[in-house]
Amino acid sequence: MSAGPLPGSVVDGSAERDFGVYLHVPFCSVRCGYCDFNTYTATELGGGASQANYATTAIGEIELAASAMREVGLPQRNVSTVFLGGGTPTLLPAADLTRLLDAVGQAWGLTDDAEVTTEANPDSVTAADLAELAGAGFTRVSFGMQSAVPSVLHTLERTHDPRRIPDVVTWARDAGLRVSLDLIYGTPGETLDHWRTSLDTVLALEPDHVSAYALTVEPGTKMGAQVRRGLLPMPDPDDEATKYEIAAAALADAGYDWYEISNFARTPADRCRHNIAYWRSHDWWGVGPGAHSHLGGHRWWNVKHPRPYAEQVDAGRLPVAESETLTQGQREDERILLGVRLADGLDVGADLRGRLPTLVGDGLIEAEPAAAGRAVLTLRGRLLADTVVRALTV
Repeated sequence: MSAGPLPGSVVDGSAERDFGVYLHVPFCSVRCGYCDFNTYTATELGGGASQANYATTAIGEIELAASAMREVGLPQRNVSTVFLGGGTPTLLPAADLTRLLDAVGQAWGLTDDAEVTTEANPDSVTAADLAELAGAGFTRVSFGMQSAVPSVLHTLERTHDPRRIPDVVTWARDAGLRVSLDLIYGTPGETLDHWRTSLDTVLALEPDHVSAYALTVEPGTKMGAQVRRGLLPMPDPDDEATKYEIAAAALADAGYDWYEISNFARTPADRCRHNIAYWRSHDWWGVGPGAHSHLGGHRWWNVKHPRPYAEQVDAGRLPVAESETLTQGQREDERILLGVRLADGLDVGADLRGRLPTLVGDGLIEAEPAAAGRAVLTLRGRLLADTVVRALTV
């Protein structure tokens, strides 16, 4: 067994940072045309990468990770958040997801109030699955709803029937799970009325949490090729800005507060603590092919394909592809890039305070917090967050 990528510097200040675990499940029944995540269908994988054995392989990496952290001298920290993403984690049996969570608990321990989330497609779970996961210690489920309009789902190549959404939300609630619904806006062909229909559907279901993301067309995806060939139009930034404003207003009127540009929660307790830890540069270990990890300014990412990933884990080696240790300047830029997205705002420090009045004058940050040295985005600032980041980092 190898200590792998960890330098001694990861120990510094570790007691002040939360520790989370991300578990990547790289399997999907169908690859959506817009998706550029590290996911595979059974046909794409072929032989040598078994979905049936995946949990066992990932547990092997968990054990290697815990060993590597002990060897470098990191003090024991219980895991405060666990997030299963993908892919579609719920393509694995609930028993396998339970095994993964149990392995995390055995390797590091879980805090008493640990947040444990799995992503799920609406057509990948049953009521019995969700009850089993809740019984095993899962606390949240994030459903990839994307839209309530069949034509929009068709363009995105999503496979679920939107009429199933109320059922899965009810099943999750009955199991005692918090519910998040994820939406995408800006799909080619999506009208403002389509978007309002999706928002109305979400609000009628009263989930605990809503995420709303603008569609980004990545060049290596099927949708990217369709746009390049003129089969689909590129999303219009002005249309996406209008849809964000509509969503922000509708969610606020319904009692949802934004706590990050794309994320809204009914109460502070309903916020996704795992993602907040990312935005605040805390520590996490990413398990699975292509998963990224971060400990104390050192980060690394695993080999992408499930076959070489499994081969390395089975050989007792951490499956690291590459790693880097950030300079202090890079860490500060990253703190600004991520922290400015949060509704709590960002303490910019003495060196940057002089840049805040211009941002206030441009209507990008709130005046009162700026007077105290904090950058808190206005609605306009949320739409132009990259402009704020550039002003604070260049």
